Amino acid sequence: SVCLFAFQVLVNIGNHFDLASSIFVAPRKGIYSFSFHVVKVYNRQTIQVSLMQNGYPVISAFAGDQDVTREAASNGVLLHMEREDKVHLKLERGNLMGGWKYSTFSGFLVFPL
Repeated sequence: SVCLFAFQVLVNIGNHFDLASSIFVAPRKGIYSFSFHVVKVYNRQTIQVSLMQNGYPVISAFAGDQDVTREAASNGVLLHMEREDKVHLKLERGNLMGGWKYSTFSGFLVFPL
């Protein structure tokens, strides 16, 4: 199962990423890899984006340099997931350039358990 989200779904083998809710649902127990990249708007604010697993933050990325007009934040993680576990991105603070239009989110099964 692979998904890559950039305002539209580019690859979604198995259809385990729901575009309407922007949630990835694990089709089986295993180790999954997730990564994301987001771009903040042109202003002097800080953004924080968290990758959420079943409603709890697992990792976050921050961007908040006061002297940069364009700034991005990225992060990635390997997660142990049970079947039906859910993963999504949450904007904790700040505003993203074009909403989620210039952001990417990808996830895939690395090793089934």
